[in-house]
Amino acid sequence: MDLTTLHTNDTEESVIRLVDKTNALQKEYPSYPLPASICVFPNFASVVRDHRADKDVHVTTVSSCFPSAQSFLEVKVRECELAVRDGADEVDIVLALNSFLAGDYAKASGEIIEMKKAIDAEAAAQGRKVILKVILETGLLGSPELIAEASFLAMEAGADFIKTSTGKVDVNATPMAAFVMCSCIRKYYEKTGRKVGFKAAGGISNADDALDYYSIGLDVLGEEWMNKDYFRFGVSRLGNSLMSAIENETVKFF
Repeated sequence: MDLTTLHTNDTEESVIRLVDKTNALQKEYPSYPLPASICVFPNFASVVRDHRADKDVHVTTVSSCFPSAQSFLEVKVRECELAVRDGADEVDIVLALNSFLAGDYAKASGEIIEMKKAIDAEAAAQGRKVILKVILETGLLGSPELIAEASFLAMEAGADFIKTSTGKVDVNATPMAAFVMCSCIRKYYEKTGRKVGFKAAGGISNADDALDYYSIGLDVLGEEWMNKDYFRFGVSRLGNSLMSAIENETVKFF
């Protein structure tokens, strides 16, 4: 899980509360693994970095002028750099739909490449590596064909993960989009030998939904993908729902 808070009214205090909850998880529920990361706006990267108790919980930030990506490339690149400078271990950027939907695939790909270069350079200066996830916003792409085009474009431009959605549009993650994206990841791996991860995010709020997406990943990609290195959920409500299903009682931990 990428435990997520992306609200307009997020504050440093509210982010710290979420981090403190994560820090306390294994004390209150010793058998539970920690989340893969805590996902926040880029201005809160240092807050998560400075308050997490375990570096195995990564700092994830959304960037590239999330959620619309409607800004200058220079602004998007700089936002990515600053996020990494402030401690981001993972950066989730948004595919430039203004270019992609207009058929300018070269420009859409070029933006991803430029942001990846900036992320890699800033990370290298700190002696570390940072994971890049590219959000396709599949609910606005609509057709399986466009989702597949966007998936291959993002992977070829250097994405370490491809992600369904921002969670900020009318249609977010769907099983169809997940199946198409996972199928593209499998084909890309068979052609190149490079494993790309999959992240389902947006509207996944209960254990039954999570099981559907997990089953798609397992069936299409196989057991070797089913770990935090290659398979993620973007989680806000889902964390408590999963815990409630496991404990067989209402849990309101996060």
